[in-house]
Amino acid sequence: MDAAPVFRDKPVSFVRRSGRMSEAQDRAWAEFSPTYLLPVERGAATTSVKEGSAIDPVEVYGRRARLTVEIGSGQGHQIVSAAAADPDNDFLAVEVFTAGLARTMLDADRAGVKNLRLAEANAPEALEHLLPAGSVDELWVFFPDPWHKNKHTKRRLIAPDFVRVAALALRPGATLRLATDWQDYADQMREVLDEAPEFSRAFPGDWAERFEGRVLTAFEQKGLRVGRDIRDLTYTRVAP
Repeated sequence: MDAAPVFRDKPVSFVRRSGRMSEAQDRAWAEFSPTYLLPVERGAATTSVKEGSAIDPVEVYGRRARLTVEIGSGQGHQIVSAAAADPDNDFLAVEVFTAGLARTMLDADRAGVKNLRLAEANAPEALEHLLPAGSVDELWVFFPDPWHKNKHTKRRLIAPDFVRVAALALRPGATLRLATDWQDYADQMREVLDEAPEFSRAFPGDWAERFEGRVLTAFEQKGLRVGRDIRDLTYTRVAP
Protein backbone atom coordinates (compact mmCIF):
# COMPACT_ATOMS: atom_id res chain seq x y z
CA MET A 1 0.00 0.00 0.00
CA ASP A 2 1.39 3.41 -0.98
CA ALA A 3 2.34 5.72 1.87
CA ALA A 4 0.28 8.86 2.31
CA PRO A 5 1.93 12.02 0.94
CA VAL A 6 3.83 14.11 3.48
CA PHE A 7 3.51 17.90 3.54
CA ARG A 8 5.50 20.67 5.19
CA ASP A 9 3.97 22.58 8.07
CA LYS A 10 5.24 25.95 6.75
CA PRO A 11 4.74 27.65 3.36
CA VAL A 12 7.71 27.59 1.00
CA SER A 13 8.89 30.28 -1.40
CA PHE A 14 8.11 28.27 -4.55
CA VAL A 15 5.44 26.24 -6.27
CA ARG A 16 7.07 23.19 -7.77
CA ARG A 17 5.03 22.66 -10.91
CA SER A 18 5.39 19.43 -12.80
CA GLY A 19 6.79 19.83 -16.27
CA ARG A 20 8.60 17.74 -18.81
CA MET A 21 12.21 18.47 -19.55
CA SER A 22 13.42 18.78 -23.10
CA GLU A 23 15.31 15.92 -24.72
CA ALA A 24 18.59 17.80 -24.23
CA GLN A 25 17.80 18.41 -20.56
CA ASP A 26 16.97 14.74 -20.03
CA ARG A 27 20.31 13.78 -21.58
CA ALA A 28 22.15 16.37 -19.47
CA TRP A 29 20.52 15.07 -16.29
CA ALA A 30 21.44 11.48 -17.06
CA GLU A 31 24.99 12.26 -18.15
CA PHE A 32 26.08 15.02 -15.79
CA SER A 33 24.15 14.60 -12.54
CA PRO A 34 26.66 12.04 -11.19
CA THR A 35 29.32 14.76 -11.47
CA TYR A 36 27.45 17.90 -10.49
CA LEU A 37 24.40 16.96 -8.42
CA LEU A 38 24.83 16.41 -4.69
CA PRO A 39 23.01 13.41 -3.21
CA VAL A 40 20.60 14.88 -0.67
CA GLU A 41 18.96 12.89 2.10
CA ARG A 42 15.30 13.87 2.19
CA GLY A 43 13.13 14.80 5.11
CA ALA A 44 9.41 15.46 4.85
CA ALA A 45 9.04 16.35 1.17
CA THR A 46 10.60 15.91 -2.26
CA THR A 47 12.89 18.93 -1.98
CA SER A 48 13.44 18.80 1.78
CA VAL A 49 16.76 18.10 3.48
CA LYS A 50 17.03 15.64 6.34
CA GLU A 51 18.26 17.08 9.60
CA GLY A 52 21.78 15.94 10.42
CA SER A 53 22.78 15.23 6.79
CA ALA A 54 25.36 18.00 6.30
CA ILE A 55 27.97 17.60 3.59
CA ASP A 56 31.71 18.06 4.04
CA PRO A 57 32.73 20.72 1.47
CA VAL A 58 36.36 19.57 1.52
CA GLU A 59 35.25 16.05 0.62
CA VAL A 60 32.75 17.27 -2.00
CA TYR A 61 35.17 19.59 -3.82
CA GLY A 62 38.39 17.76 -3.04
CA ARG A 63 40.05 20.82 -1.52
CA ARG A 64 39.65 23.64 0.98
CA ALA A 65 38.56 26.87 -0.72
CA ARG A 66 36.16 29.77 -0.39
CA LEU A 67 32.56 28.67 -0.96
CA THR A 68 29.90 30.82 -2.65
CA VAL A 69 26.28 29.63 -2.59
CA GLU A 70 23.54 30.91 -4.88
CA ILE A 71 19.96 30.44 -3.74
CA GLY A 72 17.43 30.07 -6.56
CA SER A 73 20.01 29.65 -9.33
CA GLY A 74 17.37 29.25 -12.05
CA GLN A 75 18.93 28.34 -15.40
CA GLY A 76 22.38 28.72 -13.86
CA HIS A 77 23.65 31.65 -15.94
CA GLN A 78 25.01 33.48 -12.89
CA ILE A 79 26.61 30.58 -11.07
CA VAL A 80 28.19 28.98 -14.16
CA SER A 81 29.67 32.31 -15.24
CA ALA A 82 31.05 32.96 -11.76
CA ALA A 83 32.51 29.46 -11.37
CA ALA A 84 34.14 29.64 -14.80
CA ALA A 85 35.67 33.03 -14.01
CA ASP A 86 36.98 31.97 -10.58
CA PRO A 87 38.35 28.41 -10.73
CA ASP A 88 40.30 28.83 -7.48
CA ASN A 89 37.09 28.97 -5.43
CA ASP A 90 34.06 26.70 -5.09
CA PHE A 91 30.40 27.30 -5.90
CA LEU A 92 27.09 25.68 -4.99
CA ALA A 93 23.77 26.28 -6.77
CA VAL A 94 20.57 25.58 -4.81
CA GLU A 95 17.43 25.19 -6.93
CA VAL A 96 14.17 23.21 -6.83
CA PHE A 97 13.35 23.10 -10.56
CA THR A 98 14.86 20.13 -12.37
CA ALA A 99 14.83 21.77 -15.80
CA GLY A 100 16.92 24.65 -14.47
CA LEU A 101 19.35 22.26 -12.81
CA ALA A 102 19.68 20.25 -16.02
CA ARG A 103 20.42 23.41 -18.02
CA THR A 104 22.98 24.46 -15.42
CA MET A 105 24.77 21.12 -15.67
CA LEU A 106 24.77 21.26 -19.46
CA ASP A 107 26.25 24.77 -19.52
CA ALA A 108 28.77 23.92 -16.81
CA ASP A 109 30.03 20.97 -18.81
CA ARG A 110 30.27 23.07 -21.97
CA ALA A 111 32.28 25.68 -20.06
CA GLY A 112 34.56 23.05 -18.56
CA VAL A 113 33.57 24.05 -15.01
CA LYS A 114 34.86 21.69 -12.32
CA ASN A 115 34.34 23.79 -9.17
CA LEU A 116 30.52 23.80 -9.17
CA ARG A 117 28.00 21.52 -7.49
CA LEU A 118 24.20 21.63 -7.47
CA ALA A 119 21.63 20.81 -4.82
CA GLU A 120 17.98 20.12 -5.57
CA ALA A 121 16.63 21.46 -2.31
CA ASN A 122 14.45 23.98 -0.52
CA ALA A 123 16.84 26.84 0.27
CA PRO A 124 16.27 27.31 4.02
CA GLU A 125 16.65 23.58 4.62
CA ALA A 126 19.83 23.50 2.55
CA LEU A 127 21.29 26.32 4.63
CA GLU A 128 20.26 24.76 7.92
CA HIS A 129 20.83 21.05 7.31
CA LEU A 130 22.97 20.51 4.17
CA LEU A 131 25.73 23.05 4.79
CA PRO A 132 27.89 22.91 7.91
CA ALA A 133 27.70 25.91 10.22
CA GLY A 134 30.08 28.68 9.20
CA SER A 135 31.06 26.97 5.94
CA VAL A 136 29.87 29.64 3.47
CA ASP A 137 31.93 32.70 2.51
CA GLU A 138 29.37 34.36 0.26
CA LEU A 139 25.62 33.87 -0.20
CA TRP A 140 23.69 35.21 -3.21
CA VAL A 141 19.93 35.69 -3.49
CA PHE A 142 19.26 37.39 -6.81
CA PHE A 143 15.70 38.13 -7.97
CA PRO A 144 13.78 35.71 -5.76
CA ASP A 145 10.09 35.29 -6.52
CA PRO A 146 8.48 38.55 -5.28
CA TRP A 147 5.08 37.00 -4.54
CA HIS A 148 3.69 40.47 -5.15
CA LYS A 149 0.03 39.76 -4.32
CA ASN A 150 -0.78 40.65 -0.73
CA LYS A 151 -2.22 37.21 0.02
CA HIS A 152 1.05 35.59 -1.11
CA THR A 153 3.69 37.77 0.55
CA LYS A 154 4.00 35.24 3.39
CA ARG A 155 5.76 33.02 0.84
CA ARG A 156 8.61 35.47 0.32
CA LEU A 157 11.99 33.93 0.99
CA ILE A 158 13.60 36.87 2.75
CA ALA A 159 12.03 36.83 6.20
CA PRO A 160 13.36 36.47 9.77
CA ASP A 161 13.42 32.65 9.59
CA PHE A 162 15.58 32.77 6.46
CA VAL A 163 17.94 35.27 8.03
CA ARG A 164 18.40 32.93 10.98
CA VAL A 165 19.46 29.96 8.86
CA ALA A 166 21.57 32.12 6.55
CA ALA A 167 23.45 33.36 9.60
CA LEU A 168 24.08 29.75 10.67
CA ALA A 169 25.66 28.82 7.33
CA LEU A 170 27.77 31.98 6.89
CA ARG A 171 31.09 32.38 8.66
CA PRO A 172 31.74 35.62 10.58
CA GLY A 173 32.81 38.29 8.09
CA ALA A 174 31.06 36.53 5.20
CA THR A 175 28.96 38.44 2.67
CA LEU A 176 25.25 38.23 1.88
CA ARG A 177 24.23 39.78 -1.46
CA LEU A 178 20.63 40.34 -2.56
CA ALA A 179 18.94 41.95 -5.54
CA THR A 180 15.34 42.50 -6.65
CA ASP A 181 13.40 44.61 -9.10
CA TRP A 182 10.32 44.89 -6.86
CA GLN A 183 10.52 47.99 -4.68
CA ASP A 184 8.27 46.77 -1.88
CA TYR A 185 10.27 43.54 -1.65
CA ALA A 186 13.51 45.53 -1.59
CA ASP A 187 12.09 47.57 1.29
CA GLN A 188 11.13 44.39 3.12
CA MET A 189 14.55 42.81 2.56
CA ARG A 190 16.29 45.87 3.93
CA GLU A 191 13.99 46.09 6.93
CA VAL A 192 14.46 42.41 7.80
CA LEU A 193 18.26 42.52 7.45
CA ASP A 194 18.64 45.86 9.23
CA GLU A 195 16.81 44.41 12.23
CA ALA A 196 18.85 41.21 12.30
CA PRO A 197 21.62 41.33 14.92
CA GLU A 198 23.60 38.74 12.94
CA PHE A 199 24.16 41.15 10.04
CA SER A 200 25.41 44.67 9.43
CA ARG A 201 25.08 46.88 6.37
CA ALA A 202 28.03 46.87 3.98
CA PHE A 203 26.90 49.89 1.99
CA PRO A 204 26.37 53.61 2.61
CA GLY A 205 23.13 55.37 1.77
CA ASP A 206 19.86 53.67 0.88
CA TRP A 207 21.01 50.92 -1.50
CA ALA A 208 24.19 49.08 -2.40
CA GLU A 209 25.94 49.53 -5.72
CA ARG A 210 25.17 46.93 -8.35
CA PHE A 211 27.29 43.85 -7.70
CA GLU A 212 29.81 43.85 -10.53
CA GLY A 213 30.01 40.07 -10.47
CA ARG A 214 26.32 39.66 -11.33
CA VAL A 215 25.60 38.80 -14.95
CA LEU A 216 22.63 40.44 -16.67
CA THR A 217 20.06 37.65 -16.54
CA ALA A 218 16.62 37.48 -18.15
CA PHE A 219 15.00 38.43 -14.82
CA GLU A 220 16.99 41.63 -14.55
CA GLN A 221 16.48 42.50 -18.21
CA LYS A 222 12.73 42.05 -17.85
CA GLY A 223 12.65 44.40 -14.87
CA LEU A 224 14.66 47.02 -16.72
CA ARG A 225 12.44 46.79 -19.80
CA VAL A 226 9.33 47.63 -17.80
CA GLY A 227 11.05 50.48 -15.99
CA ARG A 228 11.65 48.96 -12.57
CA ASP A 229 14.59 50.05 -10.43
CA ILE A 230 17.02 47.28 -9.61
CA ARG A 231 17.83 47.31 -5.91
CA ASP A 232 20.98 45.71 -4.52
CA LEU A 233 21.70 45.03 -0.86
CA THR A 234 24.94 43.81 0.72
CA TYR A 235 25.37 42.69 4.33
CA THR A 236 28.21 41.30 6.42
CA ARG A 237 27.79 38.42 8.84
CA VAL A 238 28.62 39.76 12.28
CA ALA A 239 30.71 37.65 14.63
CA PRO A 240 28.58 36.11 17.41
